Amino acid sequence: MTSFTGLALAALILWSFGSLAARAADHAPRLVEFESPLAGPQALQGFLRVPDGPGPSPAVVLMHGCGGGWWGVDERWGKRLAEWGYVALTIDRFGTRGITSACTGGLPPSTLYDAYRALDYLVGQPSVDPSRVAVLGFSQGATLALLAVERGQIESSSKDKFRAAIGFYPLCGGVKGNMTVPTLILVGELDDWAPAIACRNLAEGRDDWGMAREKDKGIPIAITVYPGAHHDFDVPRYSTPAQQLGHHLEFNEAARDQSVDALRKFLYSTIGGQERPQ
Repeated sequence: MTSFTGLALAALILWSFGSLAARAADHAPRLVEFESPLAGPQALQGFLRVPDGPGPSPAVVLMHGCGGGWWGVDERWGKRLAEWGYVALTIDRFGTRGITSACTGGLPPSTLYDAYRALDYLVGQPSVDPSRVAVLGFSQGATLALLAVERGQIESSSKDKFRAAIGFYPLCGGVKGNMTVPTLILVGELDDWAPAIACRNLAEGRDDWGMAREKDKGIPIAITVYPGAHHDFDVPRYSTPAQQLGHHLEFNEAARDQSVDALRKFLYSTIGGQERPQ
């Protein structure tokens, strides 16, 4: 009897392990290529994650910063989004173009429409609800996310539209602020690369001289500034602070955890999805 119980217990453990492994495999990223007539001949690539459960599901396009590292964005945020019930597509903006870094020359013009190339790919996927797609960016990718939903040439270039935008520590200075969808900015108070003051001015409709810029036009921008946080506050490898091009990079666990909660709630309120426990 004891032997039978032990075998049954072992079988249950093996079954449970296999079930968990199968679920983990469902969330594993799949490398995909996608193309669109919106921009040149180079096919983009990215990591696609599809959540458990029946689709179609809401989706998020993720855009990395000026140093690349798209796989890190996928691991930190794409995986989390899939666990929350979203299809997640993390773009590699550089690889197929032979770009290793874009931290000194500004936004590469060839990347300006990448968010919509990704959106065009996603709306053709049976797992995606095309009416519920958001764009999420980090640093330079966050600036691109804001530009993608700002009223103007980029936003009007595609018949398909994003329904929300989120920028982690974007460079806000070049953005006009007339947003076409709900927008959230998350930035550190001590960020010396993407200054919080520029993002506050953007959210409040002020320019560098304190004057209103097209006040009351567009959809309001929400902003959260995290006290004591620097650039890349969500990147654990900067637990030991680092310098890049004279800028301070540092992980901040409290700010990261608060940003996780802020992102989860914002996505749920704008494109829906499943609110799952942390």
